[in-house]
Amino acid sequence: MVLKFDWIQVEVTSYCNAMCSYCPHTVYRNSWKSRHLDPDTFQRLVPYFPQASLIFLQGWGEPLLHPHFFTFVDRAKKAGCLVGTTTNGTLVEARTASEIVASGMDILAFSLAGIEEEHDKWRQGTTFYQVLEAINEVAAAKRRYRSQKPDIHVAYMLLRSGLENLPKLPMWLQGRGIKQVVISTLDFVPSPELKEEAISVEAPREWAKVKGLLDAVVREGRKKGLEIYYYLIDRNRPPGLCSENILRSLFVGSDGSVSPCVFSNLPVSGVPLRYTKGGALPVLKLTFGNVKEASLDSIWESPPYRDFRTSFLKKLNPVCQGCSKLYVVGYYF
Repeated sequence: MVLKFDWIQVEVTSYCNAMCSYCPHTVYRNSWKSRHLDPDTFQRLVPYFPQASLIFLQGWGEPLLHPHFFTFVDRAKKAGCLVGTTTNGTLVEARTASEIVASGMDILAFSLAGIEEEHDKWRQGTTFYQVLEAINEVAAAKRRYRSQKPDIHVAYMLLRSGLENLPKLPMWLQGRGIKQVVISTLDFVPSPELKEEAISVEAPREWAKVKGLLDAVVREGRKKGLEIYYYLIDRNRPPGLCSENILRSLFVGSDGSVSPCVFSNLPVSGVPLRYTKGGALPVLKLTFGNVKEASLDSIWESPPYRDFRTSFLKKLNPVCQGCSKLYVVGYYF
């Protein structure tokens, strides 16, 4: 069977119990729409899951806040898919860790944004040591159940002010049963105060410095049994297709709306701003239908959605113009 999608990303909730300084949930909090995905809406998606390699249950909120989260995992697993999610770790204690392992989930990623106090400053409501303990709990539950699942990942947000502490990362993560670490930079800047934290290196000398630092972390991670990968934004090259893989994936918001990616469907009212070195840009939405009203297949194959995909490299949709995702380069070793 030829699969239509590499992944389907489903925002099970836009509620969050943290206040991360760089997250739209925090910056746009006065216009934010917090909501749980309705179980009936999720069920409408299930028949299409076999068309995807991976179902990723996460969007702009903390997935474990949804009261039916593990029911959603079970339904996606029964559809024959790999299932993953990303968590801030605050709700992962021994009992939840056991439930995660028993669910058969394939990938569980934990978010970090710095080392020790640096992380705590940026990701208020969570702590660095709390996340490490949550990772330990899942690793311990895997041992109890004698399970290989889930693969434990770390999604590490690298901010410019965190470059100095980055070499410490492998030391802190070693020996915790972590399968993979992915380091990314701030590619959606929701406030002008955060512009300097976004690492977009145009100067060749700075590029060499940052890349050299990351390469050293990758090598040190390998010595400590960690697979570390990283992404950088390179605006010196022509824009590419899009690191969100818009030709082979889609995003379903917590209201059932279907979009090319999570960045084109923020749950906010009004039109907030995002910031680049070139100035402020409106945060526009781009949706092609709602699974409460039409099937996922019919939305994907609709003329407007097909036109968006086929014309992507010829004429960018206004929603995509200036997006850093067009300039992301991944480095794998």
